[in-house]
Amino acid sequence: MDQKTPLQALPEASPKPSKKSFVTSLMSPRTPSFHEDTYFVSNLKSSEKKSLQELKDKLATSDSSSAAMWGIPLLGNDEKADVVLLKFLRARDFRVPDTFTMLTKCLAWRKEFGADGVVEEDLGFKELEGVVAYMHGFDKQGHPVCYNAYGVFKDKEMYERIFGDDEKLKKFLRWRVQVLERGINALHFKPGGINSLIQVTDLKDMPKRELRVASNQILSLFQDNYPEMVARKIFINVPWYFSVLYSMFSPFLTQRTKSKFVIAKEGNVAETLYKFIRPEDVPVQYGGLSRPSDAQNGPPKPASEFTVKGGEKVNIQIEGIEADATITWDIVVGGWDLEYTAEFVPSAEGSYTIQVEKPRKVMPSEEAIHSSFTPSEAGRMVFSVDNSGSRRKKVAAYRYIVCKSAPV
Repeated sequence: MDQKTPLQALPEASPKPSKKSFVTSLMSPRTPSFHEDTYFVSNLKSSEKKSLQELKDKLATSDSSSAAMWGIPLLGNDEKADVVLLKFLRARDFRVPDTFTMLTKCLAWRKEFGADGVVEEDLGFKELEGVVAYMHGFDKQGHPVCYNAYGVFKDKEMYERIFGDDEKLKKFLRWRVQVLERGINALHFKPGGINSLIQVTDLKDMPKRELRVASNQILSLFQDNYPEMVARKIFINVPWYFSVLYSMFSPFLTQRTKSKFVIAKEGNVAETLYKFIRPEDVPVQYGGLSRPSDAQNGPPKPASEFTVKGGEKVNIQIEGIEADATITWDIVVGGWDLEYTAEFVPSAEGSYTIQVEKPRKVMPSEEAIHSSFTPSEAGRMVFSVDNSGSRRKKVAAYRYIVCKSAPV
């Protein structure tokens, strides 16, 4: 595979010292990282196995003996049923009475809410789909990823239209459950399988005061009825007032839930997401290569990741491009704010280098570049990203495809 060929790099500048903020303390490794259950009964402690059996016995003698959840009979005596029951047990530290209460309340809520059929409903929120809450791609382990962004509600007219009264709020909550249920439909409910989601929440422009009621209700509803459904919660574009939000929600969160948190301040979004999600699956607005229209073309073409250090210029060279073949490429740098150019260098001696894309400063707000070129002679493409004017390391990714010309 073609590799990037960096030019000689300048020494990386030392970072400026800074005081430790509240957000930085949340990012500290002192908080134990979340470890997802495998749901293999054989891996459980003897006390946990006992709790699982006690919960089954308690269900068998209750009014919920024939109950099912996500199409899985809870007393089906199979692996899928064990996965569901273990989620509830884990959420209550394997305390059987507390787990049974939580489970029966959830079953009652699902029946009253009509959760089993909500996925098929048309709730009329077309303007919010793909913007406010939506499933998009998978992480590196195969977990479905749910993105949440509430910045659009800073517009007062939009806020009133969606949250103007109790009925509107109830309808929105129903739609938000619908999005989650779609993600859950992609889970395996199988030991060792993919049994939870990744949740990415964009806090940019989020009107915290106005959304307090809705946020509290969403949080409470999900914690009560969807235990252990989220493997990791990634907060991006975290503003200075995150400490206020965190203190507001913290009393309602377990230590296990807090251990799932990953915090990314504005400017660190792509770098953080790339740790968990491949760039071809990260939406373009967050420094990735994935556009909504890509889903129509099947699985995304894999991308190659690279980093551009502060004070460094990197060249990516793609060799062996034949005459009249078309090369199409995507390239992105998280947070851009550097210079980019693309050239074609012919193989024949005496031929001149062609400036395919003139050098230009790409702004932080810009998304991935998508372009193509068809040379009249054989040669190589060279993409350059020049970060020599910055002190900060940046993550980046690119991919390309070469289509040879059809024979005459």
